[in-house]
Amino acid sequence: MSALVDRHGLPLACTVAPANVHDSRLYEPTLEAFEIPEVQDRPVIISADAAYDAREIRQYNRKRGIKSNIPVNRRSRRYPKRGRPFWFDPKLYKERNAVERFFSWIEAFKKIVPRYERYEHSFLGLIYLACSVMIGRILG
Repeated sequence: MSALVDRHGLPLACTVAPANVHDSRLYEPTLEAFEIPEVQDRPVIISADAAYDAREIRQYNRKRGIKSNIPVNRRSRRYPKRGRPFWFDPKLYKERNAVERFFSWIEAFKKIVPRYERYEHSFLGLIYLACSVMIGRILG
């Protein structure tokens, strides 16, 4: 499961995929799930884990005018990057705990944690239901 959350941990978009798909491959579908027709709002800065340190993701963000706050994953590079270093704000990255908070809220729903669902769309439906309950609790 891949999730896009705001700085308070509220879900903006969620996508699911089989376990054999790397998280970085879910990046673009998750951001595209957030796009609302006729509304020009988009994230200004995205903080992501070092697993998302890929040229494709940085180019995707740059094309859309989004700043990437992603630490450099030195283990995934065969050769060290030369040239200008990537922008990275460690203080802003520490606020990334909102994602961890979201996943702990999701795990509070016991049906979702074991992932017994056979079909992707029924599991995603449970995720959406849990997200709507979370938002309802906060706004209500």
